[in-house]
Amino acid sequence: MTDTRVYPSFSPTAPRSARRRADLVLAGSALFALVLSGCASGAEPTPTDSAAATSTASADPTTSAKPSSSPTPTPEATGSSITQICGDLLTLQNVYDFNPNYGSAPNYSPTADGLAETATAYNGLTCGWSNQTSGELIEVSVVAPNDVLMTTLKQQADAESQAVPTYGTPPTVDGFFTYSGGVGEAQVFTGTYWITLSTPAFGEPGDAESLLSVILAHLG
Repeated sequence: MTDTRVYPSFSPTAPRSARRRADLVLAGSALFALVLSGCASGAEPTPTDSAAATSTASADPTTSAKPSSSPTPTPEATGSSITQICGDLLTLQNVYDFNPNYGSAPNYSPTADGLAETATAYNGLTCGWSNQTSGELIEVSVVAPNDVLMTTLKQQADAESQAVPTYGTPPTVDGFFTYSGGVGEAQVFTGTYWITLSTPAFGEPGDAESLLSVILAHLG
């Protein structure tokens, strides 16, 4: 007996087409992934903090700033306070022995631009005795200079005055004298003091010797 039933037909090409589509889908996905991967690999890398630190650390250390040194200040020229008073330098008897016409000068003040006025700028002691007849003054000043001031004053005296060895024995005592403008000026430098005497009564170095010797003895 003949079988007259109709069976559905299956095309053998159907499975191949499905496989082809699947292959195309896979290939497209792979290509898309490759494109994305290529874009990501081409991006410029961002430096990290560690990279910046490495760059800074590798800088040439010789370019770093060096600490500056301050110059040593030069000591100021000054003098210490004098503890003596005028009567400790010359008593009235000492002045009388020099010249009986001289006595105290109650209203005394240092003559402008004189050695005694210079002494006041350095804590010096200034004293005056007056000729009771003529009114002329004997001005005495004492300064206790530091090394800077002592050197400066001695150099100035040496440049502007005549050295007088009879005032004392150098270098323990260095003496100088000058006469200018009608006034004689005697200066003595010891290891501690700068002593000056100024008066019209001094016409030559020897005129100041007796008073200077008394002052030096009183200062010890």
